[in-house]
Amino acid sequence: MEVRNLSREILERYGYKVIDAIDGEDAIDKFIKHEKDIEIILLDMVMPKKNGRQVLNEIKNMRPDIKALFISGYAPHSIHHKGILEEGIQFISKPISVDDLLKKVRDMIDYQAES
Repeated sequence: MEVRNLSREILERYGYKVIDAIDGEDAIDKFIKHEKDIEIILLDMVMPKKNGRQVLNEIKNMRPDIKALFISGYAPHSIHHKGILEEGIQFISKPISVDDLLKKVRDMIDYQAES
């Protein structure tokens, strides 16, 4: 099962509302349509049409305070070395652990609520 479907199923099972996208352009379109409902975005580094970084850049132009969680099969040191991650952006490695995903999402939402 692909990561997008698995992540959606896990998050929905634990009570989160998920708006999923099939590619980078779809992610931007759905963000525009549902901007007020979105607390955080989960992006894969590699997606069709636009990669995760390109999607995040466009979304941050619309809403600079958005929190982002990158999911990638790349090693974390490689992601940091390439300068892909910046403040407010979190990272989780594939294969994704259910507990790690849930904890990371909860921590990001809780942090945002405290801010």
